[in-house]
Amino acid sequence: MLDYFALFLVFLVFFVILVLFYGIIVVHDIPYEIAVHRQHPHQDAIHVAGWISLFTLGAIWPFLWIWATLYKPGIGWGMVHHTSDSDIKTSKLELDILELQKQVELLANSQIKETKGI
Repeated sequence: MLDYFALFLVFLVFFVILVLFYGIIVVHDIPYEIAVHRQHPHQDAIHVAGWISLFTLGAIWPFLWIWATLYKPGIGWGMVHHTSDSDIKTSKLELDILELQKQVELLANSQIKETKGI
């Protein structure tokens, strides 16, 4: 009877070790799965880095998670500066100021020519 119990414990320990090993691999693939879901341009690099993080005892794994979640489909990295209405108004005002400065110069030049001519 004890032989069967010992055999059961050996199989149980083997099964637990196998499940833990598989679980660690699955957990380390989470950033890759996020990258695939978001159509990340660096999917393969994240996948390779996930395997490397297994050998570094997960030291780089949180950075892989961040790297995978930074990219969003349709938006990209989100670091593009979009022009707003205030930027467009500011650039229009700058152009108006330059135009007015040119007109002032023309008027000043024409006044100088008139005073020299009289």
